[in-house]
Amino acid sequence: MADRHAIIVGGGVTGLSTAYHLKRLGYGDVTIFEKDAIGAGSSSRAAGISTGLLWTKTGILARKTALRRFREMSRELDGYVFHNEHGCLGLFSPELWPGRAALLPLYDEWDVPYQVLSAAEIRRRWPMLNPPDDHLGVLDPLGGYSEPPEYLAALTAKLKQQGVRIVTGATVEGIETRNSRAVGVRTEGRVVQGDAVVVANYAWVLPLLKTVDIAIPAKTFLHRRYVSAPLAGPFVAPPVNADPYSGYVRPADGNRILVGAETPDLDDIKLTDFRSRYEQLEDDPALRDDVVARFADFVPALRGLEWETRKVGLLSFSMDGEPILGPFGGMDGLFVGVCFHSGGFSYNPASGYYLAEFVANGRTSIDLTAFSPDRFAADETAAYIASTVPQRNAARRRH
Repeated sequence: MADRHAIIVGGGVTGLSTAYHLKRLGYGDVTIFEKDAIGAGSSSRAAGISTGLLWTKTGILARKTALRRFREMSRELDGYVFHNEHGCLGLFSPELWPGRAALLPLYDEWDVPYQVLSAAEIRRRWPMLNPPDDHLGVLDPLGGYSEPPEYLAALTAKLKQQGVRIVTGATVEGIETRNSRAVGVRTEGRVVQGDAVVVANYAWVLPLLKTVDIAIPAKTFLHRRYVSAPLAGPFVAPPVNADPYSGYVRPADGNRILVGAETPDLDDIKLTDFRSRYEQLEDDPALRDDVVARFADFVPALRGLEWETRKVGLLSFSMDGEPILGPFGGMDGLFVGVCFHSGGFSYNPASGYYLAEFVANGRTSIDLTAFSPDRFAADETAAYIASTVPQRNAARRRH
């Protein structure tokens, strides 16, 4: 294993985490190719919210790994802190509650801690939150959030210490194959050979896989994240996945508030060129006021705030809402880790670990059949890619 070379396409959190764990497993050479700067895509535009209260056994087990690793990395990486002082809260209206209540036995079965809180209890614990009286919360005491720029910088510094080769400003134009095996990538007019290729370029996965006639059922949607100017004092609250408001809110560095939201009526975005950039995404700056107004009753501190930053990112969903992670049965040496809904940041310590296990050992420490890229039929995949889907009809999966 020490003389092997793994190539990772995409320098976001999934690619970085995969490289980190490959080196921890004693793998040989690792090269990351990123067309922009490290983390310049969705990773730097993420909310960084993390919870283990997911929807399936596989997701729950993966997030157990991720949350454990976030806490460990908070001790291992210089300059990074995983904020779980208040856990992570999910908020549910009466209409949405039955769907979450049905999952509580699954959390009990797999020993996932949680607390069901009334609106009054939420207000008592965190007076800066004001949910409607008929709403309920589910608190994940192990959840929390990261500041993406801090995490990206700390993890990148660690990779350099590990000897990972990071090549930025290099667009991967295709995957090289020989006898149904991935043997490298084409980038900047040259071929770089490798024993394994890991595709972790997220929203641009479809055009890259098309170069080897592989398709997966992925849809991509716009995502918006805003950070306020500093408040007079700290915003004391857990990060909240607030489905009744079609978004989320959390504290941010420097007594700021971070809020993000989906746009339910907008259709998916068709990305056909992996050379395109985030700067080319079109967005309406006036939407921020609509998002803030949507949350203002729940978080009264938002009223009248000035806003410092606005970032537009992308979310990718698979046809069934679950991640697509693992090897392709018909192409040896090719692996993929994408479609983490809005939870790519939350998954990354686990998704990178499992991808590293696949590459280094050919198997993973938990059963990831439910995430396999081979689980979809070819005709269903083609129809899904060709269809147009508004965001409200995508599987609702938040962090």
